[in-house]
Amino acid sequence: MIAIAGTIGTGLFLGTGRSLAQGGPASMLICYTIVSFIVYVTLLLLGEMATQYPVAGSFNAYATRFFSPAYGFALSWNYWFNDAVSVASDLTAAQLVMQYWVTWNTWVVSLLIWVVLVGINAVHVRAYGELEYWISSLKVITIMAFIVVGILVNAGVNSDHQFIGLRNWSIPGAPFVDGFAGFAKVFVTASFAFGGTESLGITAGETKNPSRNMPRVVKFVFWRIMIFYVVSILLIGLNVPYCYPNLSNRSTTTSPFTIIFKEAGSTIAASSMNTVILTSVLSAGNHALFAGTRVLYGLSVTSPPQAPRVFSKTTARGIPLMALLMTSSVSVICFATSYIGSGALWGWLQNLVGVSNQIAWFSIGIASWRFRKAWVMQGRPLEELKFRAAWTWPWGPPFVVSVQGWSSLIPRFSTVDFISYYVQIPVMIFMFLIWRLMFWAPHQRRNGPGSPLLDSSNTGREESHHLWRGDVVDLFAIDLHQDEYTDCDADRTDNERRELRDKGNTKLLWRLYYWLV
Repeated sequence: MIAIAGTIGTGLFLGTGRSLAQGGPASMLICYTIVSFIVYVTLLLLGEMATQYPVAGSFNAYATRFFSPAYGFALSWNYWFNDAVSVASDLTAAQLVMQYWVTWNTWVVSLLIWVVLVGINAVHVRAYGELEYWISSLKVITIMAFIVVGILVNAGVNSDHQFIGLRNWSIPGAPFVDGFAGFAKVFVTASFAFGGTESLGITAGETKNPSRNMPRVVKFVFWRIMIFYVVSILLIGLNVPYCYPNLSNRSTTTSPFTIIFKEAGSTIAASSMNTVILTSVLSAGNHALFAGTRVLYGLSVTSPPQAPRVFSKTTARGIPLMALLMTSSVSVICFATSYIGSGALWGWLQNLVGVSNQIAWFSIGIASWRFRKAWVMQGRPLEELKFRAAWTWPWGPPFVVSVQGWSSLIPRFSTVDFISYYVQIPVMIFMFLIWRLMFWAPHQRRNGPGSPLLDSSNTGREESHHLWRGDVVDLFAIDLHQDEYTDCDADRTDNERRELRDKGNTKLLWRLYYWLV
């Protein structure tokens, strides 16, 4: 259910309105389809590592262990920043959703949601899980209802009682709005929409029976993406014209989902849809706050620590409270809407998060390539992998390495867009240099390679130890047995119970249940 919650959020419910206005229906459909495939391959690669090594910090820890401690340090801080900004983005999105009913003091809802999110995440990890489960269930039901309504609206069950078909693809300016520039902008927005799926790896360290559950989740992501995104995007492009009033501008962004329910002739249904979108904002913020808190905690417990030790302190129930408060404090950005405008601020935050997601997927590809290379170089058979994404090799890791940001230059230069696209690149370079200056020392290069996955000080390096020549990990020196997950008694009991269930008289019902879920 966390996989579903990470896939369906404000990027789908609200971001599609911005995508449609900027690039048109064809650009939107093509971009979201391409990014869908990139995300699926990325999750297969991440699932392979997360099943073998389910640790806090996820792919940040894998980049540190299998590629470069300095790069892992920079990536971890970049991803923490990504999650913290995502919370602010979701709180800003809440203001946009509220504008459907009221247009004054919408910042109040952001403040209330912030209090709720911090409270839930401060109680127990089960509180986070319960909220995600029920809101995810509501999302699935809503998307299914939307697909049915969208088909009916296109067929003529709408306020005009006319068949729509491909009409909105042939209006002036469509189907490709603003040419290549519009296409490029939609690509970044699509990257924002799919952000959060990679945080599945972060949950692996707190997931029951990860050896069984992580592969199952990853394998089913493809169908979730196809149903929830590609079909929904197609129906939005067919039923909503890119020039719809207030679809996306400086002050507001309207959800195409709400528009289609409104076109179906039901104001109550449209209002209900907007309510569901508001709950999805709550879910997306909850998801980002959980992930950001765990990343910051993971940084503080490495050896040597990559964040102040204060963030490693937990409550009696295991909640890293200081990391939670630090992550949530970045959300104050959302209250800048009074000066910038909710629509403009949300667009900039989307750009930041979208490019950060691309950096994360790029890094997963690098870590996966290095992990598999080390596995083969050390002579371990691939059959020993708990989960193996066989068909993605050897082209998978290079495929997920993609570049974003050119849309701020074509066809005209935009200073604000340029900063929102590119600001994280110099920040990552700066953090990389901070690590090299703080932790580079000859004696640190000579320590043994048999350190835990989160220990970035004495990971084996390749030959050069020069300050400016990097600290790339020596793949022969990595202890691949360190931190490998071993099934415990509870896992074995769970496996036995599932096997008996699959062999019993009700096995067909259980298979149908899991397929539906």
